Amino acid sequence: MPSLALRNLLHDRIRFVVTLTGIVFSVVLSAIQLGLFVGFTRATADVISHSGADVWVMSRGVGNLENGVAIPERRAYQVQAVEGVLAVQPHLVAFGEWKRPDGAEEGCLLIGVDLAGTMGTPWNLVAGSLADLDRPDAVIVDELYRDKLGVTRLGQTLEVRGHRVRVVGFTRGIRTFTTAPPVFASFKRAQDYAGLRSDQTLYLLVKAAPGVDAEALAARIEATVPDVSALATDAWRTRQQDYWMFGTGAGITVLIAAGLGLLVGVVVVAQTIYAATVDHIREYGTLKAMGATNGYIYGVIIRQAAISGCIGYAVAIVIAKAVSQASLAGTTAIIIPGPLAAGLFVLTLGMCIGASMVSINKVTRLDPAMVFKG
Repeated sequence: MPSLALRNLLHDRIRFVVTLTGIVFSVVLSAIQLGLFVGFTRATADVISHSGADVWVMSRGVGNLENGVAIPERRAYQVQAVEGVLAVQPHLVAFGEWKRPDGAEEGCLLIGVDLAGTMGTPWNLVAGSLADLDRPDAVIVDELYRDKLGVTRLGQTLEVRGHRVRVVGFTRGIRTFTTAPPVFASFKRAQDYAGLRSDQTLYLLVKAAPGVDAEALAARIEATVPDVSALATDAWRTRQQDYWMFGTGAGITVLIAAGLGLLVGVVVVAQTIYAATVDHIREYGTLKAMGATNGYIYGVIIRQAAISGCIGYAVAIVIAKAVSQASLAGTTAIIIPGPLAAGLFVLTLGMCIGASMVSINKVTRLDPAMVFKG
């Protein structure tokens, strides 16, 4: 037999649907906004996360990946001499100008790969191979940005800063927060595209020897090699994400939107549950006159809120996951990982139960004698 809480909810189905609609709207909005935050955060540091390096070496004062400052490439030999270093290779990440076939220019993110090493290479290749980057003028682009770059086929010839380039491969799902499409090239060609001298690099990627702690190695490199900063990959990724998501204010905007979604849900659910409680105030008075304790009545109201929250969340997360899956086909990914979904469930229940507390205050002051008054 259904519980009293469930019977109360189903007694006025229109109000129940309104409550669920408010919860679903709130959770979907919050899930999408938080999913955007996760997607943006990952996109800001994808190049770092997939580099395969344990330590990044750069010029002192560099605050984010895209604004590197040139350092002498000979610093690689000095880094290689530091105890605990297994391998070092130059790397380049810089903004460039891509010329479409129609003559329009688009910003791109040049990524220069040392083909003699194994770090910093393109991932998720769906056409072509890493070896193809050794061909003359070769570049690899992401298929998500084909229209933006004007790329229609493999082998197509275009330009980057006046240099001819030929598309020899495609990756899938490599996004950038700045909307500048990633363009992979061999390190030496990327030097030309970025306007660096042949003896300069922007970064050095370092692989630590087995058993060597990356943080400790970074500290040794910084203490040994002049005029450079060295950061373990995790620390460098965190700095990059903090810069784009909080230093620029973009992440705060997304989080505020998610908070507003939850606020809307609290207001709608609180108003609906309060109205439902008031409509049944005489029934609650009857229960109290029959000896029901405040605790029992509070339990009924809280269970109503919990049932509404669970059903609303289940509907909302299905919708949000569908939107998330659809977004993966575009350049802006909405990512809802398991921990985020679980956190939203806890927030939803807390929101609904917290909202029910408003109506509980009404019942607290209820006089059972009202049942016997006209």
